This record gives sequence, structure tokens and C-alpha cells, in this order.
Amino acid sequence: MKIALGSDHKGFELKEKIKAILKAWGYEVVDFGTDSETSVDYSDYAAKVARSVAGGEVNRGVAVCWTGNGVNIAANKIDGVRATLVFNPEMAHLARAHNDSNVLTLSSKYLDVSQLEGILKEWLNTNFEGGRHARRLAKIPGSGISEKE
Repeated sequence: MKIALGSDHKGFELKEKIKAILKAWGYEVVDFGTDSETSVDYSDYAAKVARSVAGGEVNRGVAVCWTGNGVNIAANKIDGVRATLVFNPEMAHLARAHNDSNVLTLSSKYLDVSQLEGILKEWLNTNFEGGRHARRLAKIPGSGISEKE
């Protein structure tokens, strides 16, 4: 599985931790930056991650900023992206099982880093349940989901 990563300056340190974990687990990682703690705009990096997912260049994406809200909003503006802001493994599981999340957004400020590996494992290993969840997602313009899924 190929995973895109991106963050602003406030998410840089957490992005680097995520990259190390994913590589250690054998995932191919495409890092869209940023590459330092120098101030940048979160929206640029969230868009790069989201476009790579929507375009099929990668299987999924992870984006990080200070609260997670900015990258979540920006990523969800790209058709076919279902970005979800997650704070614990249960949310990660449900984001995949019920929402077919293809972009995970995280907060470098509010995330308990001890939960990071559990979040990533749940989000990467949980399958979409389809059924009633596909019907609900199909009602969201730009979700990329049809009721038949």
C-alpha cells in the first residue's frame, strides 16, 4: 500500500514520526512535505495529499496540522476524498468502517502520541462495511461513493 503524507510546520514533527512508523511497517510513503518547522500554509500540503489520493497515485493519505481541522477542511474540498479527523483508535476504526475514510487527518497539538500506532493500525487495517454506510455516503456530493458499494 502506498500512503501520501503531508503537514504544515506545526505538524512536521508528528509527520516525521508517522513516516518512520509506516516505513518500519513496510508501507511505501510519498512525503509531500513540509520539510521543516518554517511557517507554511497547511492548505497547500493537505491539497497535495488529497489530490494524490483522488487521482489514484496513492492508496490513502495522512495530513497533519496544529489542530487537524485545517487539513481536514482543505482535504475534503477535493472530490473523491473522505478525510476524517481522528483522536483515538476507535474513531480510526469507525472512520474506515462507516465512512470509508481515505485521508486521515491528525492534530499535532491535541493528539495523545501514545495512541498514534493504534490509530494508524486501525485506520490501515479496517475495511469499509458498505451497505447502509455506502447509501449514506452516496448522498454527499463529491464523496466518490455510489450506493452499490
